Amino acid sequence: MYKIFLKDRVVLLTDSIDSDLTAEVNGIHKLGSDGELKRFLADFENNENRTQAVIYHHNQHELFQRFRSCYKNLLAAGGLVWNTEKTHFLTMCRLGRPDLPKGKVEIEETFEMAAIREVEEECGIRKPEIINKIGSSFHIYHLNNQVILKETRWFEMIYHGDSTPVPQHEENISNIRWFDKKEVAKFAEATYPSIKEILKNAGLIQT
Repeated sequence: MYKIFLKDRVVLLTDSIDSDLTAEVNGIHKLGSDGELKRFLADFENNENRTQAVIYHHNQHELFQRFRSCYKNLLAAGGLVWNTEKTHFLTMCRLGRPDLPKGKVEIEETFEMAAIREVEEECGIRKPEIINKIGSSFHIYHLNNQVILKETRWFEMIYHGDSTPVPQHEENISNIRWFDKKEVAKFAEATYPSIKEILKNAGLIQT
């Protein structure tokens, strides 16, 4: 199953409608023509009373490719960065909401290279070490009259240095701090739903 976030709402892409259909779902679409899919997505986006929708098809890979063809696609990478002792992880306040460092993958970069560069640029630290892959998050947003589907691939990292993190203000980051792992539920409650999914994938919070 894929979870695609539109602010605090979500579209689920699944090949198992019976197991993924819950009481929270208030929009269902069986994959048919591209035109029908686009109309369903436009209706979901314009109706904020619909908080969760399900689109299903027997071939989940085909479903995802058809879904992503409805948008301009953008690739990004980010990091869940631990201190050496793995007692605290690096968080930031971006546009007034708790977040994790991430950004666009540049030409000729791998996802790993982009994740390290973005952590370095947004947090003002050097040479975080990737120790694990976490997974991908997906969200939809509007930019310059285009509707973007962004896939962000996430990596678990450790920062072995002792420099004080410095926020990259030009990326609308107002502050950065080390957040106590014991209080991760508090961070999860306040952050974006897509970031919350990454915390789940990393085993920091329960599903």
